[in-house]
Amino acid sequence: MKIDILTLFPGMFKGVLGESMVKIAQEKRKVRVRVRNIRNWAYDNHRTADDKPYGGGSGMLLKIEPIHRALASVKSTAKGRRVVLLTPQGKRFNQKMAKKLSKTKHLILICGHYEGFDERVRSLVTDEISVGDYILTGGEIPAMTVLDAVIRLIPGVLGDSASLKSESFENNLLEYPQYTRPREFEGMKVPDILLSGNHKAINQWRKKESLQKTKKVRNDLLKKEKRSKK
Repeated sequence: MKIDILTLFPGMFKGVLGESMVKIAQEKRKVRVRVRNIRNWAYDNHRTADDKPYGGGSGMLLKIEPIHRALASVKSTAKGRRVVLLTPQGKRFNQKMAKKLSKTKHLILICGHYEGFDERVRSLVTDEISVGDYILTGGEIPAMTVLDAVIRLIPGVLGDSASLKSESFENNLLEYPQYTRPREFEGMKVPDILLSGNHKAINQWRKKESLQKTKKVRNDLLKKEKRSKK
């Protein structure tokens, strides 16, 4: 999988690309990530990528020309290519979207900054994604969120792919509680059922705990699917 990130601040990605699972995925050659400075495709000597909005108003807008030229440069002919604009006005990002994007051969993430984009930029993309109903300084951190969520779903990236099936948001449920050593800490004990060795009973306990936790914290997820009363 190829991932290109278009940004005004490429230095922000050094940490996330050089650590943990994202680094391992690149070393395994499961993904190739390239961070590109939008200013490299600006027209003038000052590499101007933003300008004042027509009609007045506060802030600066990213210009369409550098982004258009950047996309023309990095686009591939592979089917399934997706160009994602990170914007508060996009669809809220979730696990279902992450799975869909993980099957893409070439993913391009465009990071906004300042006051926003020239509206015509939207005509160049296939998706608009928001990571939540709040405002950040730019699209770099949302791009990192999408990057991490997508890469870990690529086959062969995680050492134990079976762990993906029991994670939160699978089947619209939050993950069940988990414990490790010590067995007791300051009066807090690991549930006896997990030490019983009865795998059938443990699985039933986990399903029950998953449902209860989801109902308590994210009851909206349960409403998405019809479930038996039992």
